[in-house]
Amino acid sequence: MRFPEPLIEGRLRRRYKRFLADVELPSGEVVTAHCANPGAMLGLAEPGAEVWLSPQSGSGRKLAYSWELIRVGRHLVGINTGRPNALVAEAIAAGGIAELAGYPELRREVKYGENSRIDILLYGGGRPDCYVEVKNVHLMRAVGLAEFPDSVTARGTKHLAELGRIAAAGQRAVMLYLVQRTDCLAFALAEDIDPAYAAAFTEALASGVEALCYNCILSLDRIVVNRALPIRLPGEGRAEPPGSGKVRTS
Repeated sequence: MRFPEPLIEGRLRRRYKRFLADVELPSGEVVTAHCANPGAMLGLAEPGAEVWLSPQSGSGRKLAYSWELIRVGRHLVGINTGRPNALVAEAIAAGGIAELAGYPELRREVKYGENSRIDILLYGGGRPDCYVEVKNVHLMRAVGLAEFPDSVTARGTKHLAELGRIAAAGQRAVMLYLVQRTDCLAFALAEDIDPAYAAAFTEALASGVEALCYNCILSLDRIVVNRALPIRLPGEGRAEPPGSGKVRTS
């Protein structure tokens, strides 16, 4: 996915009211950008950090910019939770996610379950329909280990239960975690942040839900889904470095 317009560099002043961020541009002007991220953004909202904004236009837009990226150390991290669905759909269409290849049809935001919408529905070719829920991942507390969620997510827990019912009914259900950073080598559930979500994840796997995790390559002009990461299951801990032998592949 290419950004439609060049990103604008700035320095983060503050993030507040969850969806707002004040950013100082190189000119000294301070603008308010939309922060499309409902999470806690632990470690990703430090004042003074380098950030990049995308210009926004169109009817109904109250803010002229959206916050897209932040630099953490030497790496870029994507914080816009509105991007992953399109990124995954693009990667599937290009054959970049091997586990989801072979479906001739793809639809997005399809109603299912109890007042829910599945992010991506794959179907056709004489195969069971495949329901794909996508979650943006940007939290990293232990070096090299991506984690989700970064705050309590009742909505995410509900989605896992919905996927479990889909799998139990004989359809294919996939929970795909998209890590919008390149400095992670494995993925785990943040059990200490949301134990209920971790428990729901375990129940979903037992119901037949598949779990996948992919990372991204990020630059100032594009974001591309890159490669699969191994998933560490709940109960296996997060302190050990990736590659310690306790990481299981998805």
